[in-house]
Amino acid sequence: MNGGRTAVDLWVGIFVAIGIGCILFLALKVGNLVTFGSTEGYRLEARFDNIGSLKVRAPAKAAGVVVGRVERIRFDPKTYQAVVTLKIDNTYQFTTDTIASILTSGLLGEVYVGLDAGGDTTMLPDGGKIAKTQSAMVFEKLIGQFLFDKAASAGADKAAVGGGNDKAASSGASDKAAVSGK
Repeated sequence: MNGGRTAVDLWVGIFVAIGIGCILFLALKVGNLVTFGSTEGYRLEARFDNIGSLKVRAPAKAAGVVVGRVERIRFDPKTYQAVVTLKIDNTYQFTTDTIASILTSGLLGEVYVGLDAGGDTTMLPDGGKIAKTQSAMVFEKLIGQFLFDKAASAGADKAAVGGGNDKAASSGASDKAAVSGK
């Protein structure tokens, strides 16, 4: 009886260990902390005014396909811009008029770099710089700007309504003066 119990305990322990391993693997995969095989690639550099919540190891995608990863992010104190270094797989080449954009998958999805190749025939070399970039849209700034614009337009509407009443009141007063003067 003891031998059967030990075998069941052993199998339960194996399944628990496999389950923990799977959960750990999924956590690392979701966090972009594990990749299989180090693909050879070349580096491209892009400068952005705002990168939002872009992180190192975030994907670089072209037409929805992962073509590389963000290798490094640094701040340039001279231009006050974020400098993003991308490691692109050698099987993908991009033209000199490629546009790099900071994008988000869905409303709360992952942040990634989107690459849109242009029509030029000259390819970017290793260490090349992407000249055309589009910064991240920061929702907090958009909401703040929307609220500020609404408050400003409400203030302008209120001033216009108040100004109209003053005009009507002064016009009414001049009408009364004209009537009493006859």
